[in-house]
Amino acid sequence: MNNGGLLVAGTTSDAGKSVVTAGVCRWLVRQGVKVAPFKAQNMSLNSFVTRDGAEIGRAQAMQAQACRVEPTALMNPVLLKPGGERSSQVVLLGKPVGELSARGYHGGRQRQLLGTVLDCLAELRGTYDAVICEGAGSPAEINLRRTDIVNMGIARNAGLPVLVVGDIDRGGVFASFFGTVALLSPQDQELVAGFLVNKFRGDVSLLQPGLDMLHGLTGRRTYGVLPFRHGLGIDEEDGLRVSLRGTVRESNTAPPLGPDVLRVAVCAIPLMSNFTDVDALAAEPGVVVRFVDRPEELADADLVIVPGTRGTVRALEWLRERGLADALRRRAAEQRPVLGICGGFQILGERIEDDVESRLGRVDGLGVLPVQVRFAHEKTLTRPVGEALGEPVEGYEIHHGVADVQGGEPFLDGCRVGQTWGTHWHGSLESDGFRRAFLREVAAAAGRRFVPAPDTSFAALREEQLDRLGDLIEQHADTDALWRLIESGAPQGLPFIPPGAPA
Repeated sequence: MNNGGLLVAGTTSDAGKSVVTAGVCRWLVRQGVKVAPFKAQNMSLNSFVTRDGAEIGRAQAMQAQACRVEPTALMNPVLLKPGGERSSQVVLLGKPVGELSARGYHGGRQRQLLGTVLDCLAELRGTYDAVICEGAGSPAEINLRRTDIVNMGIARNAGLPVLVVGDIDRGGVFASFFGTVALLSPQDQELVAGFLVNKFRGDVSLLQPGLDMLHGLTGRRTYGVLPFRHGLGIDEEDGLRVSLRGTVRESNTAPPLGPDVLRVAVCAIPLMSNFTDVDALAAEPGVVVRFVDRPEELADADLVIVPGTRGTVRALEWLRERGLADALRRRAAEQRPVLGICGGFQILGERIEDDVESRLGRVDGLGVLPVQVRFAHEKTLTRPVGEALGEPVEGYEIHHGVADVQGGEPFLDGCRVGQTWGTHWHGSLESDGFRRAFLREVAAAAGRRFVPAPDTSFAALREEQLDRLGDLIEQHADTDALWRLIESGAPQGLPFIPPGAPA
């Protein structure tokens, strides 16, 4: 017999499903419940590698950390990695199995994966006391319901109660809640137990009359009102949730230890992947991180990062079109710090042979690192461990490009020439000692009197964020009612709200 479960759906993308799921997971594990996260199908360029070499969405890896368990491919059996406007790489149980157009995927392939998805969920539910599932987009996407395997499709097949999250900060949350239920079939509506309001600002007593009216209209209760909190947007999955002119996420506001700050500019290349690589920098007091897309924005940067990308050749063309390629070459020639990560590392090399992603064959890189890259059909998925700048480093690799390093100083299986660095390793900056040593090198090269904080622990900061998410659930949701929902399923006799799903 399966143990408890819950599907956290949303009125929209970015309603807060990922963080609410993580918060529920952390609240449960603090109550002694053995819990696991699950997302049947994830569309994201922000991914992670498990210890056994499987690629999953970083949101599910973060949720596994909230559960204090090791992430596995069971927690995210289908990962879609967009490679353009109309096609994605399909990663099944942690391994890439091919490219599909959106029409091809929703036209039949998605439905074929339902059995695999249900098997993974059943295995988790047989192992854990509870499995908290995350939906995708909205469950009321009526054009996709027939082939859905991530929202009501999985809820119906697995008998999961559904909690719908709405972002009140966007406005229209009552209409969104009502409309979401009213566009579902009678069978789907039977599983929608109620609602959770996210990002509320102000006096909850002023909201209560609306919640009461919503209950009267739908017969469904609201399980909690979560207040707006800064700095909780960790490991998003659906895109870069920051302005290109703004700071990364909710950057740390602590003052620098030394007299100078350190300015980091991240090139906002197309199909950017694993932009979370710079989160550890943004967590450092006195480090200011910005995403940029114009060459003049590199002028006052002490460090420029060329991040990972799902389309290396496309990103290289974009850098040239924008004038950023010439600016990067000038920086390298002037011995001003540049760091290339994964696709960014490949871009900084001399030559790329790509018959896999872009299929354009030989393309010249920026030529600032002595590296030649050949794209292999088999993807590298590893969790390397090493040393750099006298400090231990851990990371993870996700790439088709195979680098032939032909000079320079060794650096994390890549190389360094002067103040230009390149590596395929994601996540290396989360290693605290290495990050501090690297920032000292950057500050010295940039002529900045910047001093890294001696005690910043990125892992501890992540744990604090996850505990804050658990606190939100514990303090602002009806946890007794929530546990009954997880344990016993949706209440019986929930009313049907017309018109229901179109035939």
